[in-house]
Amino acid sequence: MLEAKCLKKAVVPSTLIDDPSPGSIQCTRLALRVSEDRRSCVVYIASGPHIYKLHIALGESSVNEGKDSLLIPEHTEIIASSLLNRCPHRSEIQSIALAEVESCGDVMLGSVDSYGHLIVSKLDASGEDVDKLTYSALPHDNGIGEGSWSGLCFCPNQWSMTAVARSFCKTVDIYDQDMHIRTLQPLWYPTSLNFLQNVVKGDQSSTLAITEGSQLSIWDLRMKENGGCVHRVCGIPGDIFYAVSISSNGNVAVGGADRTVTIYDPRRWSALSRWVHCSKYEITGLAFSTIDPDCIYIQGVDYEVFCGRWRDTTKIFSFRGDSNWLGFSKCSGKDVLAGWCDSGSIFVADVASN
Repeated sequence: MLEAKCLKKAVVPSTLIDDPSPGSIQCTRLALRVSEDRRSCVVYIASGPHIYKLHIALGESSVNEGKDSLLIPEHTEIIASSLLNRCPHRSEIQSIALAEVESCGDVMLGSVDSYGHLIVSKLDASGEDVDKLTYSALPHDNGIGEGSWSGLCFCPNQWSMTAVARSFCKTVDIYDQDMHIRTLQPLWYPTSLNFLQNVVKGDQSSTLAITEGSQLSIWDLRMKENGGCVHRVCGIPGDIFYAVSISSNGNVAVGGADRTVTIYDPRRWSALSRWVHCSKYEITGLAFSTIDPDCIYIQGVDYEVFCGRWRDTTKIFSFRGDSNWLGFSKCSGKDVLAGWCDSGSIFVADVASN
């Protein structure tokens, strides 16, 4: 069973960000890295055309519960904060993501703005902004047209491969560093995307899961037929999916406007579980637990984040932000969550097995 070891709350200095930009309903403007001793973390947040870096103290502490078993956060300090100068976007950044380069311990920080302009910078193991590698890529139409939500994700075992979704244009572009590989054409507006682990062949490769409208579509980047789309799973017409997450054993979770989390088995694309109306409002963020893939973290637009077991549809613990979520993310490889609120508060939860 999972339990929260600590829940911390820090406040972004008003001198750093006075009035954050609103963004879209998908809160994809936060990325998180945790130190090896888990006593501190580095949080990257995007507001307007800029990315900011915050070094936040963690450490263990007792976790108290309030009304309705909500966890009460403890205040913590921001050790250091700064503006990154390696991401010269011209419009509002919609999504940021991190990918670790295992061979050298460096980190790739990717960002994409509302016109699909992708910028990737390499940071060293401590997260410092060093002059190692930076590249950018523009979409084929050079970002002409109306801006909208854009998302990105790195391929888990090939950091140089990046997928960039543009909602209004209904496109997903695949890049190898700054070289354009191909463009996928979803039927509806894409809202989230994630590389899929191939449970049949046992590798993480070229399969991409995309939520578009009320559908989950699966794309094989090696195929030409049908534009690369190999499967579609339809939800309730009109209820848009906003989030997709992949577990370590390959299961796929989707959630959205219907306030329901559905877990699919990718070998048969049958529903393993359907957690109906688990959230009070629309679900805009999902992340499987690294410790226990039978547990999932769910974030909704009503400020609440909770952890639950999807097989028996039971909540384990929950906490709330103090305003709308602008960014929410789980650390890769660790059960540490972070959320950034419109008020300037950042909540960080460290979760362990009891």
